[in-house]
Amino acid sequence: MLQLRIHAPGEVRLDDLPTPEPGPRDAVLRVQACGICGSDLGYIKLGGLAGPQPEPMPLGHEFSAVVDRVGAEVRSIVPGTRVVVNPLAAGNNIGNGGDVGAFSPEVLVRNVDAGGALFPIPDELSLERAALAEPLGVGMQAVDRAGVQPGDKVVIFGAGPIGLMALATLRHRGFGDVAIVDLSDHRLGIATALGAGATLNPSRDDVWKRLRDIHGAAMFLDFIPCAGSDAYIEASGAPNVIGEMINQARPGARISIVALHRTPQPVDFSIFMAKQLTMAGSMAYPEDYAATVRALLEIDLSPMITHQFPLARIDEALAVARDPERAGKVLVLP
Repeated sequence: MLQLRIHAPGEVRLDDLPTPEPGPRDAVLRVQACGICGSDLGYIKLGGLAGPQPEPMPLGHEFSAVVDRVGAEVRSIVPGTRVVVNPLAAGNNIGNGGDVGAFSPEVLVRNVDAGGALFPIPDELSLERAALAEPLGVGMQAVDRAGVQPGDKVVIFGAGPIGLMALATLRHRGFGDVAIVDLSDHRLGIATALGAGATLNPSRDDVWKRLRDIHGAAMFLDFIPCAGSDAYIEASGAPNVIGEMINQARPGARISIVALHRTPQPVDFSIFMAKQLTMAGSMAYPEDYAATVRALLEIDLSPMITHQFPLARIDEALAVARDPERAGKVLVLP
């Protein structure tokens, strides 16, 4: 079978590999849909998880599947079950440094009965929408780490897939006063479809003035105006954004950082301290991964899915995923 693997920085190939067979505690899944993640694009640029590795690195971790065959000792799942997958569970690290990836017709999941990897999904949830469970989990965790409270005014920087998933989570939880910031009008259009209260494009908007207009102004040291927003989610990865948040946030605001910043960013800790801000990093998913599946049944994420490609057109799919003026979530259908 074919499997997409990274061979060097900027170089991916569809390699012809043996079809997997399950060990006694394993399952082999038929992949139905797999999303292209921003981290996939980062891995390709670097040549691996954090740079070139001794062996080619398989890609693909945002996926839905159907269980095809299981090992003799597996009791928790049966062939034919439609599932979504926590790719990090049970030590599998699917598409994240492990030895298998889901940009392939089949994927091996080890230690199935250890729990936490496979989650059955109902028939009414399409397999394309189900493939959004993993990025939705990342967005949910970013919201959780921001410590948002009822009535909070929230700002999301970055309308890529994770920022949009954070927006969808907030809207699902009843937050109406959510502003989102991005340089792409295409992505801001998707944000509007998902229920954003306000969209801001820094290429033409004075972002912080607009936020003071939208969320009200607060004062720092009685004479420095700040945005009245209560919580920020940094999903852009843009340089200087974290520093701007610290400078412009009101005293007591909270910041959740889910974007991957690969270079150090300057932070004025004197202002951070004086404002008594709270900053939290956000990685991976909520402890209850099944919560993402439950949320998928209630959130219409269809505006997110802008493109679908067969595996044979993976190069085209990757090119579209790199273009913020074309892509929302790009799915590959092996």
